[in-house]
Amino acid sequence: MVNLPILQHEDKIVDTIDRNQVTIVIGETGSGKSTQLPQILHRRGYTSHRRLIAVTQPRRVAAVTVARRVSQELGVPLGDRVGYSIRFEDRTSEKTLIKYMTDGVLLRESLSDPELREYSVVVLDEAHERSLNMDVLLGLMKRLVKTRKDLKVVVTSATLDCEKVSAFFDGCPVVTVPGKLFPVEIFYREERPRSYVDACLEEALRIHVSQPEGDVLIFMTGQEDIEKLVAKLSERVSSLEEGSCMDAVVLPLHGSLMPELQVRVFAPAPPNCRRFIVSTNIAETSLTVDGVVYVIDCGYVKQRQYQPITGMYSLDVVPISKVQANQRAGRAGRTRPGKCYRLYSEDVYREDLLDETVPEILRSSLAGSVLYLKSLDLPDIDILEFDFLDPPSLESLEDALKQLYLIDAIDENGLITSVGRTMAQLPLEPSLSRTLLAANEYGCLSQALTVAAMLSSETALLASRSKIDGNKRMRETFSDLPGGDGLGDHIQLLQIFEQWDRVDYDMDWCKEHGLKARGMKFVRDVRRQLAQIMQKVARGSLDVRDQKGLTERQQGYKNLRKALCVGYANQLAERMIHHNGYRTIGFKAQLVQVHPSSVLEADGEGLLPTYLVYHELVATTRPFMQHVCAVKMPWVMPVLKKLEGLDISKLSGQSYKSNNTAHSNDASNVPSNSENMKTLDDAGSRIKAARERFLARKKKP
Repeated sequence: MVNLPILQHEDKIVDTIDRNQVTIVIGETGSGKSTQLPQILHRRGYTSHRRLIAVTQPRRVAAVTVARRVSQELGVPLGDRVGYSIRFEDRTSEKTLIKYMTDGVLLRESLSDPELREYSVVVLDEAHERSLNMDVLLGLMKRLVKTRKDLKVVVTSATLDCEKVSAFFDGCPVVTVPGKLFPVEIFYREERPRSYVDACLEEALRIHVSQPEGDVLIFMTGQEDIEKLVAKLSERVSSLEEGSCMDAVVLPLHGSLMPELQVRVFAPAPPNCRRFIVSTNIAETSLTVDGVVYVIDCGYVKQRQYQPITGMYSLDVVPISKVQANQRAGRAGRTRPGKCYRLYSEDVYREDLLDETVPEILRSSLAGSVLYLKSLDLPDIDILEFDFLDPPSLESLEDALKQLYLIDAIDENGLITSVGRTMAQLPLEPSLSRTLLAANEYGCLSQALTVAAMLSSETALLASRSKIDGNKRMRETFSDLPGGDGLGDHIQLLQIFEQWDRVDYDMDWCKEHGLKARGMKFVRDVRRQLAQIMQKVARGSLDVRDQKGLTERQQGYKNLRKALCVGYANQLAERMIHHNGYRTIGFKAQLVQVHPSSVLEADGEGLLPTYLVYHELVATTRPFMQHVCAVKMPWVMPVLKKLEGLDISKLSGQSYKSNNTAHSNDASNVPSNSENMKTLDDAGSRIKAARERFLARKKKP
């Protein structure tokens, strides 16, 4: 075994952990924090008496990959003494002592066991990535160590603000593991290129023909750009004159990649062959790829942003932070002196890049996290004053409370309901969880399971409409797919899966119809696991039900749409009277459009349905509703009534305090009572107007 830095400081680390409940371990990526630290604690007796060591990871792929590596180092089968648990997949057994998992899995486990009695140590790995679940876990661990004196919490990172986290945990000790990085030479561009994909391509080829052996790690923003660059680079490398340079292999690396393709990047390169690894920021810290000598940093990352006031998501390509830039450069100095080529200027690095990455908790919807905290049923938890490392805005917490109230997860006093408790146990976003429970009441749980699984797929199942329209062959292929009976995209997703079921899940059928076979296989696995979870409460068969009769099929679609209206009560939109623009229903109404890729059909007058539910509101060239489904006015009216009587201060669990500044650095950001009343008055006016339009339409013949 390689003598990694963390092994050289084993005694110091273990002694600190023995004497303290919370310890922070800072060490470079590749120092052995993820792989060796759990093994050290295992050897030192922390798994005696059948207690486990939990190791959280912010990403599924990291949890799987690191667990696989540690099981190999210990010489045991994966799932034996070392296993992993991620959403929709569990590779553990009664023998498991070291358990890798995503941070979301540990949160769900704490619902059934708030004291986490199964574990002697909780290692919060890669804490600097500051995932939403990680920030919730940090707050919970701070509470838990006060009641479980035998629990050890270890926070590990390469670039964490250790002073800030130490202060959060009342001055806990910090152990720094010196790295053994080789020097890395940094090269800057005078200005940013017009296309970072093309710039990365040219830089990679230049390195290949002019630099000595050594693998090249290229940081890109997302799967689409990675696939584009892999295809271009493979083509250009294969066209080089034979003998002019060494052989090369181009490998992608991103979270949606199949496990058997992910592991290829960890195998050493063949003799006289250079590897090009094109990766998302997953290779910054979560995974270590040996053999990298050259790094190409495009300077960007794809980041998901949520605006609580509008309920709108945007997936933006934004500049990285200085911390990310330094992490990327460091990947080139793991095995020998390396080089990092930054596709931006030194002035941009020094003046324009943020010092740290914005934590996910400050740019995400908090509905799932707030539901989790409410479900803990701790009487002293006030959601608006929960102890977060970086408190989210008051608007974000209020938005989460409003969402949960509209879908019946909490009552008007902010107390969690029986429905909410059940929702919290499902590994789905709250809207989908609520849809499943409503579907069980309406007798269409089987169909709802299919839709939930289709929406949970991380891989796009269908090509974009723009690509289809521009390709005659693709238009013919997609014309064979069902159209959702004109009712919307959820019905189409259901019909697609039912057709696939009729051909006994034939993978060739997927390819023939322009569907991604890997994505569809993932959907089938997710549906099977969701069915197992719902089996205890299901009121009927959960097998895929392809209703034969027209009447039965139409009734099934109607019931499913009613369930979606309940589950997505916080994501409703009303069509404008004279055109097909929509206005979202809620505090801050937004003018939005149905996404062009939707299969929703207009009536004889060219008008779309009056009311829709949407899965997501996304800002691209303009605000679009993605995955929409038609719903009826009577189903919407109960939601309007709930909005009319909504009182955020009651939902939070207590009234606002006039001196409450816990969630804002500036007290002026906290709405006054008069401002709150004005917001409620504005909402009431819109609701009243919507009700009047509803009554006017109802009177029409």
